[in-house]
This record gives sequence, C-alpha cells and structure tokens, in this order.
Amino acid sequence: MSNKERRILLIPKKIVTADDQNRVLKKHAVDITNGIISSIIPIEKVIKENYDEVYHAGHLTLIPGFIQTHVHLSQTLFRGLAEDLPLLDWLRLKIFPFENAHNKESLKVTAQLSINELLLGGTTTMLDMGTLRYGEVVLSEMISAGIRGFSGKCLMDLNDLYPSFKSSTKDEIKDMLNLAQSFHNSDDGRIRYSFSPRFVLSCSEILLKETKEMMKDFPGSIYHTHSSESKNEIEEVRKRFHKENIEYFDSIGVLDDHTMLAHCVHTSDNERKMLKNRNTRIAHCPSANLKLGSGIAPIPEYLKAGISVTLGADGAPCNNNLSIFNEMRLASLIQKPIHGTEVMDAKTIFRMATIEGAKALHLQDEIGSIEIGKKADLVLIDLDSYSNSYSDNEDAIYSDIVFSSTSENVKSVMIDGKWVVKEKISLIYDQGKLLSKGKEELYELLKRVKC
Repeated sequence: MSNKERRILLIPKKIVTADDQNRVLKKHAVDITNGIISSIIPIEKVIKENYDEVYHAGHLTLIPGFIQTHVHLSQTLFRGLAEDLPLLDWLRLKIFPFENAHNKESLKVTAQLSINELLLGGTTTMLDMGTLRYGEVVLSEMISAGIRGFSGKCLMDLNDLYPSFKSSTKDEIKDMLNLAQSFHNSDDGRIRYSFSPRFVLSCSEILLKETKEMMKDFPGSIYHTHSSESKNEIEEVRKRFHKENIEYFDSIGVLDDHTMLAHCVHTSDNERKMLKNRNTRIAHCPSANLKLGSGIAPIPEYLKAGISVTLGADGAPCNNNLSIFNEMRLASLIQKPIHGTEVMDAKTIFRMATIEGAKALHLQDEIGSIEIGKKADLVLIDLDSYSNSYSDNEDAIYSDIVFSSTSENVKSVMIDGKWVVKEKISLIYDQGKLLSKGKEELYELLKRVKC
C-alpha cells in the first residue's frame, strides 16, 4: 500500500445501492480507496488487513448520501420567526428584512447551522439559493465543512416588496461573475457555482438573460430560481408580462436541462409541455408549500410526463427544519388522497432523494448511488428499531427509510470517503459553541432589522 493511498472498509447489514437495478445487497462490504468506491466485495472474500480503517456496522444499513435540490442556508437563523404567512407577505414582512440585515458574521453562523443540520440528517449534496450579499461567506463555509454542493448569490435588481433589498443590474452581474470565477469547481470540483435569480418578480429581463448567457463560461453550473409557487405570485407575473410564469421564462430563453425551478405548484398544460420539451428540472418542497399555504404540486403528473422532479427542504423559516426525511414522507403522503394510494411509492421517493437528485444536477456519474467508481458520499442509518428486517420483501426497506425514519436514525456520514458525522457526532462543528454563537448573532441581527 502506498503512503498516499487510504483504504476504508465498510461492513453494513445491508446496502441499498439505488443503482439501475435497485439492488439491495446483503453480506457485502464496500471498499473505499482515496474517497472512491473501488469495489463491493462479498464478506467472505474480505481481507481486513488490507485496510487503514474497518468500520463494522452489522446493525446499520448503508445508503447513498441524500441530495437536496433546493435549500436556503442563509435563512436557518430565522427559524420560527416567520410564521403563518402566505408567500409574498412572508417575504415582505419577514424574510427580506431579515436577509437584508445579515452581515458577514451572521451569514457565516447561519450557514454553519444549516450545514450542520444537513450533515447530521444525512444530506451530503445540496443546491443552495444564496442571499443578496456576501456570497463568498457561504461558499467558503461549504468548502470548510466538506459538504458537496452548489451555491450562488441571490440576484435581485427589482424589489417592490422591500425596495432596500436589491442591487443595481450592473453590480449584480459584476458580483456574480467574480463569485463564479472564484468558486466554481473549487476544492476538486466538490463546490460549484449556481446562477441564482430569486424569482421573476425580483429580476429584470436583462438580468435573467445575462445570467443565463454567463453560465456558458462555467460548464457544470446550474441556473437556480423559484417559479409558480403561489397563486398571488402568478397573478402578479400575469399582470406584468401577460404570460404564465414558466411561459415567460421560456420566452426569454432561460429554460433548459441545466435549469432548476423550485416549487412549480401551479402550472398550466402548456407550461408542463415546456418543462418536458426543455428538460427543465423541478425541485419539490412539500413542507414549505404546505406551510405557506401555496398548494400541492402535481408531482405524479410531472413524473408521468417524464419531467425530472427531486426534493428539497427549502428554508427553516417555512418548514421548519432541513430534514430530507420530512420531505420524502410528505412528498408521498400528500399525493395519495388526490391520485390514489399506489402513487409515489417509497422506492420512487427514495430515488428522488438520491440518484434522481444526482441526475438533476448532472452529477450522476459521481454520486447518487453506491456503485464502483463513484465518490464515497455515504450514510449509515439504523433501521433495526422498527425495521421489517425479518421480511423477505426487499421493498420493505424503502418503506422503513421513507415512512419510518427521521434524522435521528442517521448514525454516520461520509463525503469523498471522509467522515463528517460519526456515531451521531459531528466531526465538523462543536454543537454547543455553534448554538451559542447562533443565539448571539440572531440577537444582534434583530437589532439591525428595519421593517
């Protein structure tokens, strides 16, 4: 073994691969060499002396790291402070004033709180919608924490809801370019830039189009925005442009397979055809859609049409947590009274949170399933306390994960073959110090808020 090579062997009870065959393996171990899954070996062929670390997890199930395709790291500090409001009032009265009051220190601690929560809950990759200022703070924290993902400053050159929370078109384009040049594909490609117009009502047409044009210089980036979330939002879009939300996006040429639209709760038949024809991705956030009273997105219809749908927790002030388990469970259950009990089965939901998330972000060759050659972004989860492990039905394991589990069942998490959570303890953050710092920064931020 060379001095530079590091090998880890994981020996779980079961392996849920999320590969093309949906294999669930028993009595196999996973060999990780320098952060890459180098082999999946029958246990009887394992030679333990060949490894730097052997992790015996005979009571745990190994799954791919979860992938969330829409979160707001900048908002976790505001958890519980924006309750019982519809979307536009929620933005106008609470979220825009709070985000406007961020300084670098408060933004750093809210990013830390968010990433800590995501990692402890088994999310290893995420697509973040940044805030207006200090985008470098969030991206730098992602690098330091070891999480995989995309982030980009939130673009706003219009804001009738809260006029002081915006910037000039020229400055938005300049800042976006500087951040993309500094951070895209940084840390061996683990961190990528996402070009992130907030939504139609906060961006001029030139900003929306220039952002899409700039992406061409940054292969692998994502165009990330909100769309068709609430009826009031859509009515305002109609007044301004005499088009539906997605029709407007299509008319200015920003829809394609590298566009991620969060929500898409209310869409017309014509818009759904556009989503399909442009191969545009949808990030479904069921908890946020319910809490803000926005509605229930027609996800089974999207899936039937062949439209990519993945999952995200959105932000802590409209959820109120960042657990992928909440989103998986709700994504299934809210559709069954509408479309029938057979829709949105547990296996479909699990794949939406793993390999389909990777495909939506064009990372399917790197992450999203447990296969040889992919990066070791992995989660060990305890299903034994309630599992149907005595059953011969392999599909029962998906039900255990989607309907029975919570973040509390996550035991250990690795990214690129490096432990970030081990035995439910973060190896990145000191929980006590982080919570204390969060309280201090929130207290100071609230003194800066101008409503």
